[in-house]
Amino acid sequence: MAEVSVAAFAAARADGAFVVDVREPFEYVGGHVPGAWLVPVGQLPSRLRELSRDERVYVICASGNRSRVMTDELLNAGFDAWSVAGGTSEWARTGQPVVAGFHSNEA
Repeated sequence: MAEVSVAAFAAARADGAFVVDVREPFEYVGGHVPGAWLVPVGQLPSRLRELSRDERVYVICASGNRSRVMTDELLNAGFDAWSVAGGTSEWARTGQPVVAGFHSNEA
């Protein structure tokens, strides 16, 4: 399993990294990493075609549990995927920006 720290993820995000948030919509609207795509765990397998195999995918959830499982699935499907350790909770705890509401690929 591939996992990165919040600090490493923050650096990658500053360089334009692609982020997939695998939480449920009600969790996402409460606060998420700016620019993160919402693709709930149950939808990820059927939405793989929406993701690029040409760029690294950072996967985030609330605490890191779901993102680790989904990262393994993405790796098995041939993606360069990394789970964000500690998830959105750790991201927010370290003072990183969080936005609320629907954005990006959801309406």
